[in-house]
Amino acid sequence: MTPTAKPHRAAQTRGRPERDEEARGRTATLRARRALFGLNFFMADMQAGVGPFLGVFLQARGWQTGAIGSVMTLGGIAGMAVTIPAGAFVDATTHKRSCIIVSGVFTVLASALIWVSQSYWVIASSQIATAIAGAAIGPAVVGITLGIVRQGGFNRQNGRNQAFNHAGNMTGAALSGLLGWKFGLIAVFWLAAVFAVLSIVSVLLIPRRAIDDRVARGLDDSSEDDGVKGFRVLLECRPLLILAMALSLFHLGNGAMLPLYGLAVVAAHQGNPAAFVATTIVVAQAVMIAASLVALRLAERRGYWIVILISFLALPLRGLIAASVIKGWGVFPVQALDGIGAGLQSVAVPGLVARILDGTGRVNAGQGAVMTVQGVGASLSPALGGFIAQAMGYRVAFVVLGFFALGSILVWLMFYATLKPACTHHDVLQPVPT
Repeated sequence: MTPTAKPHRAAQTRGRPERDEEARGRTATLRARRALFGLNFFMADMQAGVGPFLGVFLQARGWQTGAIGSVMTLGGIAGMAVTIPAGAFVDATTHKRSCIIVSGVFTVLASALIWVSQSYWVIASSQIATAIAGAAIGPAVVGITLGIVRQGGFNRQNGRNQAFNHAGNMTGAALSGLLGWKFGLIAVFWLAAVFAVLSIVSVLLIPRRAIDDRVARGLDDSSEDDGVKGFRVLLECRPLLILAMALSLFHLGNGAMLPLYGLAVVAAHQGNPAAFVATTIVVAQAVMIAASLVALRLAERRGYWIVILISFLALPLRGLIAASVIKGWGVFPVQALDGIGAGLQSVAVPGLVARILDGTGRVNAGQGAVMTVQGVGASLSPALGGFIAQAMGYRVAFVVLGFFALGSILVWLMFYATLKPACTHHDVLQPVPT
């Protein structure tokens, strides 16, 4: 052996720990990405619980549509109030996995209150507790995803996450319909509890070392941490503010469409309520799977602006069809359009917020701020739709709700010049002019 062989071998020996560390890092990332798919699949039914079936459950016990809508609105308002603090907390904490675990447990426990009593304030308390417990789940999943795959891989990973999430919703709804038909709505609750356990297992399978906490909140190596902000993040960023306004108008119309359509068809046709509601969810979620994958590709090629515009266009058409076809088979076109709108937004909105706030360290606070403003519309929608339906009938309610999206479309087109750069480039954070 030549004298030069020893230092060469020593160099190889010194390089081996680094290579081993890189290999372990790649393995942890791959494992984390797969666990994310499982988390998004199982958390869908955990979050929903008995929520989609609540309307027909209460209707069967003599509740009026106005009262049903108002308890849903109370839950929406409660969730809206804590979403920004929840997003800011997710940015600040290094225990993002624990956020999902704790939220999941409390979501299931809050749903159990429905079986204690069907009095107004017990049901309202259940909806409020469920909304508060679930407020951190969305920002936490976005933060974990961003911390694992970084900004460059976020669009693709988030698109696949959403496809699994919609598949989980569809599977959960189908099983809920079957079990609700055979054993009653109590089986729907137990199914949500099982999915909650599987969600917790999926979270624990994500290696802690795979999550970069700085990247998870939108910071990079050159960014300075100026502290987590709440609602100010929305007011300081014009593209984010416009996005939130447009989404709020959209959800003001969209939020009540599914529960009202379920009530309308069940009231007109004596079918099994649990089976019908399950069908509405299955149809929508099946379309959402395809829509989320299309959104992923379309966003990569054309940007997020066109994806969100298409999602807004689906709601007026959905309202017109819902008003025209209050029949069992009407669930297919009505919920297919819901699937298109929601599937596209599930990919485009988190992706656009993450891109707008990249480098600020406020990505999850921004997610919470946008969710809060759109939650204003979503929380008011059930009460508004319920009272319109009670006063003027379901058909008028569907038309009115559907045409709220025209406001979203108008905002999106009017501010095209501001939004287009934000949808295609990173450095867009700017203050709103006074």
